Amino acid sequence: MGRIMRYISTRGNIKPVSAIEAIKLGMVPQGGLFVPERIPSISQKQLYSWINLSYDRLAQHIFHFFLAQDFSEQEIAQNVQRVYHKVHFESDEITPLIQLDNRLFILELFHGPTGAFKDLALQVLPQILSMIIKKLSLSSQLLILVATSGDTGKAALEGFKNVPGIQIVVYYPHQKVSKIQELQMLTTEGNNTHVIALEGNFDDCQNAVKQIFAARDFNALLNKKGFELSSANSINWGRLYPQIVYYFYAYLSLLQNKHIQENEKINFVVPTGNFGNILAAWYAREMGLPVEKLICASNINKVLTDFFHNGIYDANRPFITTISPSMDILISSNLERFLFEISNRDGKLISNLMKELQDKGKFSLEEPVKNKMSDIIFAGYANEAETLSTIKSVYQKYNYLVDPHTAVGVKVYNDYQNIVQSKTKTVIAATATPFKFSKAVLSTLLGENSVHNKEEFVLLRELSEYTKLPIPKMLQDLDKKTTKKLSLYPKDKAKQALLELLRI
Repeated sequence: MGRIMRYISTRGNIKPVSAIEAIKLGMVPQGGLFVPERIPSISQKQLYSWINLSYDRLAQHIFHFFLAQDFSEQEIAQNVQRVYHKVHFESDEITPLIQLDNRLFILELFHGPTGAFKDLALQVLPQILSMIIKKLSLSSQLLILVATSGDTGKAALEGFKNVPGIQIVVYYPHQKVSKIQELQMLTTEGNNTHVIALEGNFDDCQNAVKQIFAARDFNALLNKKGFELSSANSINWGRLYPQIVYYFYAYLSLLQNKHIQENEKINFVVPTGNFGNILAAWYAREMGLPVEKLICASNINKVLTDFFHNGIYDANRPFITTISPSMDILISSNLERFLFEISNRDGKLISNLMKELQDKGKFSLEEPVKNKMSDIIFAGYANEAETLSTIKSVYQKYNYLVDPHTAVGVKVYNDYQNIVQSKTKTVIAATATPFKFSKAVLSTLLGENSVHNKEEFVLLRELSEYTKLPIPKMLQDLDKKTTKKLSLYPKDKAKQALLELLRI
């Protein structure tokens, strides 16, 4: 057995809790996010001993660091073996690494049941929560609340459908996700899966969920009616630690195929909105993975890019709806964890910064902390035209098809190369299948007229015919499935929507 891992708050406002408690709660009730009390350290010898491991075996080793003593080795093994195999993923490798040229590789994270990187964690979390319900002999039902900017919603619904003792409710911004993303959510089976559309943007949905968590009287009412709140957003640590695995897997794949030598550092490019996916890469680096630079890629909602450039986080700006909707975010929740870590875990500082953000919509960092961030992270962005032209140029140059989010990553990588001219091998995280965004992808490949007035499913077929790529299984026949009735509410009525849904 490893040393026991406890979890602390980014705001220093709660005593250390177990992994069970941190994952069940989702976020710190008094405000703040859970982080591990210490970051595990992996020696180079240990890292290289994993070189021939399958994805599920590697996941077992990494999960052990974060779950030890709360979950037995057998339970952890059971957890990963149930999830990371052919039934759930369309690729034997789970996250295949594709070589584009001598220096550039694409890590495909979209072979799970919903075609997005969220599946890698959101197939695991329901299994862990199910074990927690049994361990704690919970009599109340766990009520999982999720805010989505597109992909998290379907991945969470799919992971939690028909899991005993759990109800899941997803809030999404009406008309601010792609048609395919919306249909994926509204066609989810399971008698415990619920979807609510709010009139607003993703930040409104995320704020609504946070406010529900923070409302003590409302929570007391839910408890009285037999519900206990938890979250499947990346504010829940249970969503983050599984994402660390694929960064290790990518590095070991490069090593195994002799693209890199032992101790050679690599770069990761991560398209991100809520900062969770790139934070998982940062934790991998802190654990001992040889990473030189993390490249943070944003779309035109470039609040993160501006922040890393000038040390001022300013959400007081127009919210722009883009062709990369999963990155249409102005309040990046997981940045709180990153700031906590690089400020030497200063909970008081984080409390003050988050209060400023809540009250004024902005905060700024002192120079030493800003410089520390810049040593690790390069940040850039792509506007809509650049995103579209990158989809086309990658297809023409490499005969490889990327979705708009991944295209943002490629464009920012090119910007980085123009500045630094680095010879470092680089892995770009491909976060979604391009078929989820067939209209945007096809319009750049064949021109705007090719998509005009065409239904989403016609575009899917045409993109498949043009590229000679099969439509992913999870999107086939989506238009023939039964859809849930659309529940639409004003953005300030999230609580009311929840009560009506639960018939309270």
